[in-house]
Amino acid sequence: MTITPLSPQGRRAPRIGVLGSYGGFNTGDEAILSCVLGCLRTQRPGARLVVLSRDAEHTRVHQPEADEVVDWEGVPRRSVLDVLAGLDLLVLGGGGILYDGEARRYLRLVGAAQACGVPTFAYAVGAGPLREADDREAVRTVLPAMDEVVVRDEESRLVLEEVGVDRDITITADPALLLAPEPFTEQMMRQEGVPAGVRLVGMSVREPGRAAENLDEGGYHALLADVADFLVRRLDAHVVFVPMERHDVRHAHGVLSRMTAPDKGRILNNAYTPGQVLGFMSHVDLVVGMRLHFLIFAALSGLPVLPLPYSGKVFDFARRMGAPALVGVDREQAGLLLAEVDRLWDEFPQRRADLHDRVRRLRELARETCVRCGALLDTLDTVRPEEPFARSDRLDAAAGDPARARSAFRT
Repeated sequence: MTITPLSPQGRRAPRIGVLGSYGGFNTGDEAILSCVLGCLRTQRPGARLVVLSRDAEHTRVHQPEADEVVDWEGVPRRSVLDVLAGLDLLVLGGGGILYDGEARRYLRLVGAAQACGVPTFAYAVGAGPLREADDREAVRTVLPAMDEVVVRDEESRLVLEEVGVDRDITITADPALLLAPEPFTEQMMRQEGVPAGVRLVGMSVREPGRAAENLDEGGYHALLADVADFLVRRLDAHVVFVPMERHDVRHAHGVLSRMTAPDKGRILNNAYTPGQVLGFMSHVDLVVGMRLHFLIFAALSGLPVLPLPYSGKVFDFARRMGAPALVGVDREQAGLLLAEVDRLWDEFPQRRADLHDRVRRLRELARETCVRCGALLDTLDTVRPEEPFARSDRLDAAAGDPARARSAFRT
């Protein structure tokens, strides 16, 4: 006889899957995963949390809240379907995963789970750009069938509405706003060659790509070099580049090589957890950046923040923070950008309380996503309190159609 584990409340412990761009590719995504797992653990202490990862070994090592980790890329299709069919809930996201070239891949798994009768929840996801026909069709088909769709910003809702998603969409905030800092010690600072007793400016750059289509590599490298040199002179500061992805290192070197004072620049070279990167902000005086989660970490730390918008998600965050947001990132805006960062530094003491209040409200919105996910789990307890039928049967019994789950997972 199989004994089904029970939660502390006496309910059958659910199996909850979490699907996203996880596996160590991006510090921001790893921060999101930590916060989502923390939410689910709070809502259902006895749940078995199953992470579908792009690098299962990395996730096993770095995400201790995960009870089970499975690869979903480069593995037999049937093994992924078996995992999906064994879930009580599939959580998609959070983070910016619904964009050209990627949306169809994630939603293929969500559609397969739906075909197996598994409830699905979009956890504060980001959307856009969405111009490719296959991705738009996947979004139009799968999202209306999800039990709830929560996005992290207004820009994402507008993108989904433009694509033709006809359903209620809730706007909250990025899950990483709930991340807790970890110590970034003085020894770590010394190992990175960051001088003590000086002002530090944190800077974040990124690579051009599908999520940043309008970046001109040489142009924005030169622009950020101008900003870095200005801050070195204006604040008598050192500039520390913080890579959020491995490709960021090359672009940080591209900026550093164009500075007239490269000796006043450093690039963090070691690997750090999201909490440690957040902890690093305690050493910083001002932040200029492109990566969304670098900006979020700075705002959480109460720092003056100058976003360099390359996409709608950064514009939206700048607006919600009350921060200056220039249109685009190009060399022609150098004078305007230098004036903005100068004013930001001078006016921040008067703006500090406003930033604190805005961050508090965003953190409340981030918690709302967690509460909504818990409410969905409550409804599942009500509807299906009994032991579910064998999950191996789900693949061939989805809606009475043996081919449905498999067709939903086709490339």
